[in-house]
Formats: sequence, C-alpha cells, structure tokens
Amino acid sequence: MGLLDSVMGAVSGQAQGGEGLQGLMGMLGQQPQLMQAASSLLGNDSQLGGLQGLMQKFQQGGLGDVVSSWVGKGENLPISAEQLRGALGNDTLQGLASQFGVNTQELAGQLSSVLPGLVDKLTPDGQVPAAGVGNGGDLMGMLGGLFKG
Repeated sequence: MGLLDSVMGAVSGQAQGGEGLQGLMGMLGQQPQLMQAASSLLGNDSQLGGLQGLMQKFQQGGLGDVVSSWVGKGENLPISAEQLRGALGNDTLQGLASQFGVNTQELAGQLSSVLPGLVDKLTPDGQVPAAGVGNGGDLMGMLGGLFKG
C-alpha cells in the first residue's frame, strides 16, 4: 500500500506538492470520465501497456524528456493537447473519447493538464514501479476512494 499511502499523504497536504495534487484530484473528481480515461491509459491492463507503454509511446513521439520529467523528482514539463494527440495517436484518443462520451479535443486538453501531476504522484520514488501502477480498475478504486474521505 506504499503507493496509496504516498498519494493519500500528498492529498492531505503532508507530502511535498500536496496542494497541486489537491487541484488535480478536484479536477478528476468533478469529471469522472477524465479519471476513467486517465486510468485507462495508465493501468497495467491498458492497450498501451500501462505506464511503461505510455512512456514508450511518448519516447517514440519525441517526448521522452517530457514524460521522464513527470516520473523524475524534478519539475514536471508541460505538454500541450496537440503534443499529447501526436504521442498517443488519434485512434487512441478517439477510442477513449467515444468510450467515455467526451469530445477528443476536450479530452486531449484535459489529459494534458492532469497526466503530468498524476504520473508524478504515481511514481513518488522517481521511477516507474517494476510491477506498474495496477490495473485500470485498481487505479479507479484508489482514486475514487480519495474522494470519499
């Protein structure tokens, strides 16, 4: 439960960057489809292969330094909706958007604002956990539990 404890500590403001995560969690809580889409990308059972697969897609798209900054312990580099679309591909975004009933452009914009902080908090030791971050349902449960507290 170390990862969950780390995220919970950050949400309660006990960990560095807690305020940023509270804003992130607020955005995810107000838009459950965004939380589902992010979990669908990051979960070990995703089409991309979880966080490791997502990182590989970004590296292939020339954005390895951006995604590495999210995992590392330094400042998170921003990503635009267009860069995200380029890295993930239109098919992936369209699939997620139709699955969760949102516009692809809107989804790309929302994901570009939450993925850096979410990946950062899911990798508190500055590296991707060897076992990944759990399946999409596990992530949804973990994130959903944060809103009930």
